Amino acid sequence: MIDILRLLSAFVVGGLISVTAQVLIDLTRLTPARILVLFVCAGVFIGAIGLYDIIFEFAGAGISVPLIGFGATVADGVREAVDKEGLLGILKGPFTAAAAGCSASLVFGYLICLLFKGKPKKS
Repeated sequence: MIDILRLLSAFVVGGLISVTAQVLIDLTRLTPARILVLFVCAGVFIGAIGLYDIIFEFAGAGISVPLIGFGATVADGVREAVDKEGLLGILKGPFTAAAAGCSASLVFGYLICLLFKGKPKKS
């Protein structure tokens, strides 16, 4: 059975993240690229302090799909690698934790490029 409350909470949290991004675009001089980096860093921060798991239990995909989830994955990777390998894990952990997601992005992006013809952006 579909859990309507879980779907609603994912929708609300994901929507709040999207609204936050739109407000930052509209009311600040931040570029979209800087906002994306800000969201990844926010995910690293909330993952590092242990808040990400609590929000994930409530919102599920609403928090894990946006870039905040990627940042939290990086923070978890660093934490696990430091526990296993010491300070060298700071450098190795993010790459190990996020390798599958980055690889999938590259593969699917390449496939889309093969399937569709891009057009140059008009100035």
